[in-house]
Amino acid sequence: MVLTPEAPPQRAPVPTPTRRRRRRSGLLRPERTAGWLFVAPVIVLLTVFLLVPILMALWVSFTSWNGQGSPFRADVPVTGIKNYSRLFLEDGLTRQDFMTSIRNNLYYVLAVVPLQTALALALALAVNQRLLKAKSFFRTAFYFPSITSSVAISVVFLFLFANSGAVNGVLAWFGIDGPNWFSDPRGVLHIILNAVGLVDINNPPAVLADNELFGLSWWQWLSGPSVALCSIICLVVWTTSGTFMLMFLAALQNIPVQLEEASLIDGATRWQYLRKVVLPMLKPTLFLVITLGLIGTWQVFDQVYVMSKGNPAKTTLTPAYLSFRTAFLDLEFGIGAAIAFILFAIIIVMTLFQRWVMRDRDVPRSRWFRRARSV
Repeated sequence: MVLTPEAPPQRAPVPTPTRRRRRRSGLLRPERTAGWLFVAPVIVLLTVFLLVPILMALWVSFTSWNGQGSPFRADVPVTGIKNYSRLFLEDGLTRQDFMTSIRNNLYYVLAVVPLQTALALALALAVNQRLLKAKSFFRTAFYFPSITSSVAISVVFLFLFANSGAVNGVLAWFGIDGPNWFSDPRGVLHIILNAVGLVDINNPPAVLADNELFGLSWWQWLSGPSVALCSIICLVVWTTSGTFMLMFLAALQNIPVQLEEASLIDGATRWQYLRKVVLPMLKPTLFLVITLGLIGTWQVFDQVYVMSKGNPAKTTLTPAYLSFRTAFLDLEFGIGAAIAFILFAIIIVMTLFQRWVMRDRDVPRSRWFRRARSV
């Protein structure tokens, strides 16, 4: 009798579970619905309180609305681009004030952004030292001005930069006669050129005084920040450096220790380590700091409103304050809105330009970076 091996019992096929259909986004329909329900309140708030006011202000910039009633009434005159042409093309006080504010703000940006960035980086490097004691105290002390009311600090600086204030008192110790900070409209570049004997402030060169650009003479364009504006620059640099210090500090603490060790093994100095290792690693943070600095400096308003209101001789006038004054004091809401949108365009253009300048290039990594990556 021959035994034949029995065939193993066959298992019944297990039915595969039917999968619920997903959309191309990879989300189920209930998940998509729940997601929209969660973000709906934010979308409604942003639309009602941000998007709609922006569109309304854009419409106002093409009208001569005086603030009475609704700007969408049929009897509100529509001027088209006349408000913008008055700011750039038509001679008059409107263009002169606007170009003066652009000049002042340009010098303000050129002074504040580099100073606050350099000071914030220096403070971050100082408080990031391993051997530094009382790190928490210094971080809090450097950051404290950033969370203090800008109006309160502006009032304090009014007393510091008064004629008999602490700043002039310290200058008197060194035999320097301090200026009348908030009453001196002279430009710093004019003062320096006059001090070295290159030009005479009271008798400027004819080639600069007789030629104009957008309603201002070249002599006015090349004045530099006024003495009054320098006091505001000192205030803003002091109050904003703490916030940017924290950003740099967070980036510094994310740099691997191996990079520093590899650079020291290769004989690099502290300056070489900072220039060739730290700064390239801080490039994204540096871009963020400069971008926020540009946006904040072009929108400066509260310090000017509290400390000078554009005086003396409109040398502290800025586009943001000019927009407020033109709309709410002179009741020319169309021109005030036009100034606001021009300011918005300036910020966008400068941010894109900065992004282009700081774009990533095909630069070979330093040998310390490559060595640390191989560890």
